[in-house]
Amino acid sequence: MNRALEMILTGIVMALTAPVLIVAAILIRLEGGGSAIYRQKRVGQHGNEFEMLKLRTMVPGSDPVGIGTVVGRDDPRVTRVGRWLRRTSLDELPNLVNVWQGEMALVGPRPTIPAQVADYTPHQHRRHEVRPGITGWAQVQGRAGIPWDERIELDVEYVDNRSLALDLEILRRTVWLAATGQGLAPD
Repeated sequence: MNRALEMILTGIVMALTAPVLIVAAILIRLEGGGSAIYRQKRVGQHGNEFEMLKLRTMVPGSDPVGIGTVVGRDDPRVTRVGRWLRRTSLDELPNLVNVWQGEMALVGPRPTIPAQVADYTPHQHRRHEVRPGITGWAQVQGRAGIPWDERIELDVEYVDNRSLALDLEILRRTVWLAATGQGLAPD
């Protein structure tokens, strides 16, 4: 998707979701204090690191306890509001700021943490040929229900076949999944 179209869509989505973001931020602060925004180093296009923004869904100071640690549905570090945000994927709304700044795209491989990238093969590094996305081919194929290696293969498949038509199809599927709640939160 070209950058001008992406900026228009991002601006529209930011305007439409601003009230939800404000309410979510207030609920996060009321439930547990601390910042409503969580910042984490991620790896983007060409292997460049950036700070990805998300709504905080865990109690303050609860960074994941290991590389690739899956945060399950009953993880005690996840707050009540955080469970709802994760289930609906609303915790990703601040990623729109990353898109606006050019660090991410609306569609592309999800950015990963530097420790995971250190173990990539040259083939797997191909996912960094494009900007990482808020949603992507792997997310609409099953998200956390897909094994990690398969997700990376789907990301490389996206890099090889990206087009405006594919991006629009991924966005269509993402909206459907978000509206129905199917396949969004890991079990």
